[in-house]
Amino acid sequence: MASLNEFKLLNIKSESYFNLLQNESNRIISLPTEHHKARFGFYLFMLEQLTNVKDISDLTNMITDKEFLTSVFDKKDEDFGVDAVFIDNDNKLINLFNFKYRNDFKIGQKQKLNETFLSIKFVNALISENTSGLSGKTKQKAEDIIECLKSKEIWNLKLFAISNEDIELDKDAPEFARLKEIYDLEIKAIGLDAIVKMMSIKPEPVDAILHLNKDSILPFTENSLSSSISYVIRISIPDLLRITCNDSSLRNDYQTEDFSSLSSKEMDFNILFDNVRGLIINSKYNDNIYKTLEDEPSKFFMYNNGLTIIATDIISEDTNANKKIKLTIKNLQVVNGGQTLRTLHKFNQADSNNISNHLAQAEILIRVFKTPTGDDIRNKIAEYTNSQNAISNVDLKAITSEQIQIEQYLDANDIIYARKNGDIGISPQKNYKYKISIEKFGQILFSHQGFPEKASNQKKQIFDKYYTSVFGELNFDIGESAKLVNDYFEIKKIYESSEFESTDQKIFYIIYLMTKSDMQIEKIILKFEEILSKYRKGESLPDARKLINLKFKVDLDENIDLFQ
Repeated sequence: MASLNEFKLLNIKSESYFNLLQNESNRIISLPTEHHKARFGFYLFMLEQLTNVKDISDLTNMITDKEFLTSVFDKKDEDFGVDAVFIDNDNKLINLFNFKYRNDFKIGQKQKLNETFLSIKFVNALISENTSGLSGKTKQKAEDIIECLKSKEIWNLKLFAISNEDIELDKDAPEFARLKEIYDLEIKAIGLDAIVKMMSIKPEPVDAILHLNKDSILPFTENSLSSSISYVIRISIPDLLRITCNDSSLRNDYQTEDFSSLSSKEMDFNILFDNVRGLIINSKYNDNIYKTLEDEPSKFFMYNNGLTIIATDIISEDTNANKKIKLTIKNLQVVNGGQTLRTLHKFNQADSNNISNHLAQAEILIRVFKTPTGDDIRNKIAEYTNSQNAISNVDLKAITSEQIQIEQYLDANDIIYARKNGDIGISPQKNYKYKISIEKFGQILFSHQGFPEKASNQKKQIFDKYYTSVFGELNFDIGESAKLVNDYFEIKKIYESSEFESTDQKIFYIIYLMTKSDMQIEKIILKFEEILSKYRKGESLPDARKLINLKFKVDLDENIDLFQ
C-alpha cells in the first residue's frame, strides 16, 4: 500500500505539471480552488504515463473535463463523465479516462464504482452515434471515435478509471465483466499504489551478488588481451527477483534458499533507468508470460528471450573448490527485458504462493556486460539488443550520450527534456519553466538548421536518416539548446495572442526565419502570414498543406529580403 508521504510526493509532482501548463500557455488560468493546481496537473502527469505522449500542449488537447476546459480555455462544454480522450491510430486503441482526484489522503479509501460509471453516458453517445448533447472539443472527439468504430478496422475501446485514492477498484468486479459484454468496453483501474510505481527519480546505484554453479555460467572476453569479462548466465527466477528487488540486504544475500520473503518485495525501478522502453501498461506479450508461468513454468527458459544487464563492474571469485562462482555486480541496469522483469515481479506479487508453486520451477537467461559509466558501448548494447523488437528509432536514440547531455544541459536551464517514455525523474526542488519532448526538440533543431518544411511530415526521419546531421557536432551546438526551446514557447505564446491560428508547423517556420532576420518575432509572424496567405491564392489549399510544400519554402526564401 502507498503511504501519506507518497501521496504528498504525487501532489508535488502534479503541481509541477500544472506550473508547466501555466508557463507554456499565454492564457490566464482561473482556478476554482488552489487544490485544482494539483488536480489539473494530475491529469497531465497520468496522461503522459499512459499514452507516452510527452508535450504538455498535446496532453492538454486530450482533456475534455468540463472544469479544466472552463478554467484553461473558458469553454463550458459538457464532458459526459469522460475527462480525457486519446485515439491511438497506430495501435487502433480508443482510450477514455475518468479521473478522481482527492485533496486528502485516507488509509483504506477505495475508488467508488459509481463514479466510474458516470463515463457510461459518453460511451452510450458513441454506441448510439448520438452526439446532440455534446459540444466543442468533446463533441469533436466523440465524432472522431464514432468514425473509427464505423470503419472496417478493428478498434479496442478502453476506459481508465484513475484515482489517487489508496485502493483501486477490483479488476474482477462483476460489473466490469457486464460492461465488457454490453459495450465491448475494457476497464482498467489505477490507484495510488500503481501510480507510485510510475514515479521515478534519478537512480541510486543498485548492487547485487550471485552465487552460481560453474555449469550455469559462460564467461566471455572480447579478445585474449582484454581484462573485461562479461557473462551469459542461466539463473532461477527467484534469484532474478532477489537481485532486482528493492531490498538491498536481500540483493546481497546470495546464500538464501528461502525465497518466501520475496513475495512481498517489489522491483527496484532504478535498475530500468537506462532501459530504452518506457512503461507499457498493457501488452499481449505480458499475458503470454503469465500463461507460461501458470501452465508451463519449466518451459519459461525456452520461450523467453531473457534479459540484458550492464554493470560498471563485475567481480568474480571462485568458491567451493572451484565448483562455484560468486559474482558481485556493481551498478546494474537492465537495458533489455524490462517488460519481462516487470511482469515477473507483478506475477510474484499477485499471490504469495506463486513463488513456490510456479516461479521456483522457472529459469531465465541473462547476459551481464561490464561497461564503464559514460562508455558509448553501453548505449550500443541497449540499442542493438532492442533493435530486433518493435521499438522506435526515437527510443533507441534516447539513451545515446548526446541525448543524455542535452537532458543535463536543459535541466540546468530549468527545462525538462523528455527523452524517454514514462517518468524519468523531475526534481521536486526545481521550478521548471518548460517541458519539451525529444521528438519536438528534434523538429525545432531541424527547422533551425533550415528544414521547416520537413520538420512536420518527416518527423520520424529526424531520428533515422537525418539523425547524424541534426544532432552531430558539425551542425548542433548544445549551448543553443535552451535558447531554441525558449524561442519555441515564446513564439507559441505570441501566436496564441494574435489573430492568426497557432500551429507547430508555423512555429517551425518562424524558428527558421529567426536565423535570417533580426526583426522582432511579432513582425516576423506578420510578414510570414502575409506570404502564406498569398501563396497559391484562390486554391482551396489549407495552410498545413502549403507548409509542407517545398515550393512554398522556395517562395519564402525568394522573399527573405522582406524580413530584413
